[in-house]
Amino acid sequence: VFIECAGKTLRSSVIQKYKSNPNFTTLVDAIVLELPENELLHPPLSITVVDWRAFGRSTLVGNHIINNLKAFKYTPPPALPAPVETHQPPKVLTPEQLSDEGMFQSAGETSSSAVLTSEDFLITVEEEAPPPPPLPPPPALPTPGKQPRKKRDSKIEGTRGRSTKRKKRTIADESAECVIDWWSKYYASVEKQAKQDGSLFPKVFEKALPLEGLLSTGISSLVSFSDGDKKKKLKEKGTLETNIVQSTKLATLKLYNKELEAEFGPFDDWVSTYELFRGKANEEEGASDERFVGKFKGRFCLYKMSEDEVEEWEDAADMGDIKVNRGVPDNGKVQVLIRVYIVSASNLHPSDPDGKSDPYIVLRLGKNEIKDRDNYIPKQLNPVFGSSFEMQASFPQESLLSVVIYDYDMVGGDDLIGETRIDLENRFYSRHRATCGLPTEYSLDGYNAWRDCLKPSELLSKRCRDNGLGEPKFAPGRITVADKVFGGKTLFMIEDEPLESYEHLSLKILHRWSEIPVVGCKLVPEHIETRTLFNKARPGMDQGQVRMWVDMFPMDSPHPGPSVDISPRKPKGYELRIIIWNTEDVILEDSNFLTGQQSSDIYVKGWLKGLEADRQETDVHYNSLTGEGNFNWRFVFPFCYLPAEKTVVVRKREHIFSLDKTEQKLPAILSLQVWDFETLSSDDFLGTLELDLHGFPRGTKTAKSCKVDMLTDGTDRISIFQQKRSRGWWPFTKAGELTGKVEVEFHLVTGEEAEKNPVGKARKEPEPLPKPNRPDTSFSWFVNPFKCFFHLVWRSYKKYIIIALVLLIVMLFLALLFYTLPSAISQKIVNG
Repeated sequence: VFIECAGKTLRSSVIQKYKSNPNFTTLVDAIVLELPENELLHPPLSITVVDWRAFGRSTLVGNHIINNLKAFKYTPPPALPAPVETHQPPKVLTPEQLSDEGMFQSAGETSSSAVLTSEDFLITVEEEAPPPPPLPPPPALPTPGKQPRKKRDSKIEGTRGRSTKRKKRTIADESAECVIDWWSKYYASVEKQAKQDGSLFPKVFEKALPLEGLLSTGISSLVSFSDGDKKKKLKEKGTLETNIVQSTKLATLKLYNKELEAEFGPFDDWVSTYELFRGKANEEEGASDERFVGKFKGRFCLYKMSEDEVEEWEDAADMGDIKVNRGVPDNGKVQVLIRVYIVSASNLHPSDPDGKSDPYIVLRLGKNEIKDRDNYIPKQLNPVFGSSFEMQASFPQESLLSVVIYDYDMVGGDDLIGETRIDLENRFYSRHRATCGLPTEYSLDGYNAWRDCLKPSELLSKRCRDNGLGEPKFAPGRITVADKVFGGKTLFMIEDEPLESYEHLSLKILHRWSEIPVVGCKLVPEHIETRTLFNKARPGMDQGQVRMWVDMFPMDSPHPGPSVDISPRKPKGYELRIIIWNTEDVILEDSNFLTGQQSSDIYVKGWLKGLEADRQETDVHYNSLTGEGNFNWRFVFPFCYLPAEKTVVVRKREHIFSLDKTEQKLPAILSLQVWDFETLSSDDFLGTLELDLHGFPRGTKTAKSCKVDMLTDGTDRISIFQQKRSRGWWPFTKAGELTGKVEVEFHLVTGEEAEKNPVGKARKEPEPLPKPNRPDTSFSWFVNPFKCFFHLVWRSYKKYIIIALVLLIVMLFLALLFYTLPSAISQKIVNG
């Protein structure tokens, strides 16, 4: 590589084997330039890459021209601020006071076990939430004046898991076996971001998650009870009293609606990337892509020198101590373990004729390729992948990660939807530490388990060493970094015994690393970034977004442990059993044409939202004269359910020609409707009842007390997932008016319980229901015309019918008499 500027040329060392190691052996070099004071008059800087071949021949590979040198000008760091004196006298704590209750109240009372000098800055690190049980003190950094006993530590280590479970004990639905997982953390983060943005529904998740209820599932499904008696009472009643129930605070992560580079810059604080081109430039579209031949990574710095410094520089023989070389990491070959987490994608460009896509993930890193074609998601433009991939890479050869999303096609080649590329080497060497995000809290296990290869205290010590700050000083209640004292909680009570740990405070200091003078900068937190997908066939057009993050760990460091499980939650099988016992006060739609009496042929139908194909209905209670209906009829609805997200998972084919089933997540809503049966025309709709199975009003004990207002007022509400059984009266409504009442019994069982204790639909075995005791008037006139005549005509007009029959017989007798009498008289006369 030749670096030319202001008539002077700097030649780099020759890369002997580009394929095995494309790094230069000489890391830093320098030249003295004479530049004008006016920055507008600075000459351009030319980067020329040449390929040396046999017999002294050379070939131009590509070049890059930098026209503005202002960005390379070195600006000295600002002077340190004057030291701040602490007016409050220091408080020296004795070892006996370390176990006092005051040590657990505030950071200020625990921040001084030694005298603070005037050169120290006291910074109190406030805890947002009580931290989980800590780790033991780091072995390499012993606490002065106090050595915890190994026997006690082993006891605490063995009981730490039980203590965590006791402190974190929560209840969502009684049916949820394990609701606190990574997705709970994710949804809690989404809800937190929505509150910070002032919107209950962030636009970035609007199309990916069509249900607003999904956003708060991580919080709303995790509720804790502060009073044991209230908890027992609440469990027996199954009510949802919000004044007793409070949300549990979960650890969250940072959600970026853009690329991580857009938040922290291109991570070029140590090295910048320059594209190399060859050939003559023109204004045609796409011409630059044809001229592109590669990239050059390097860093330039301009230092203003006096005449004396120039003379010393020219006379110096050793150029190893160059300013630009200070703090630059070694450019040797690095083996890295890379974990890529793909959470979901949204707004993907449709690739199929039906306006949908069957997306799957492909990862490319150097010569390595991972194709997840078998796990494609059918008929989705907003898929939830929940996939994690692990691979090993060698920097700098394998540094560009490509995340590609293809559309699965059974016949022919798969279509490219879009791709995004990440320069992992820049992230790896960045001072922002973009290798593994820092969590908000330090936890040993569970959904927020620490996943880095180094503990917070070790990370803090390493960062101080790398920046020339010396080792941090650990003392009870405080940590000193670069003459700044960070006070915080370092002593915890586990099983009524004190345990000292600096991990939580060290993590808080890392989050506030930007406050450290000169070397401070913002470190990358635990996050999910949203990257835009592009396709060369559609340049400049957004092909969708993918939400993901990347963790990198050097292979020479301790193994980081297992990867985070972000696989999508698997639904659990349930069976909802509903018995329709009776109806009351159903409006009467039919009118008898003979008697004018009002009646209805009542029947009830029901289904779960999204499972309309499994609609079930009772038999018909004919000729109800009072709106009363007797059924004793059982509905059985099997369904798949996600307890933590409170959604019913429906997988079905959109049409008859669909090869794959489409998955949808819908709220658990039960619909019951009452209809009037018609033989020769369409049935008449009488009323409906929709119940959210997570919170619907408790049914009344009698039909008389059942009112339409119970659906809208703040009446006592229950969840069938908590109570399992419920029976009562609920109203049917139509256009806001009461049109009937129904007595229903609900019974929710799991799929395993349903297999062990099955029940029959309607009134069938097993566990058959008795036939209802219906009035004699309950029959179909079309099927039983004589019975209909008896009940509707004979009972009302029996007297008139008998009189009419007698009169008819008499009239027939008289008619026959008058008809046959003349003939009989004539025969009598003739025959004598």
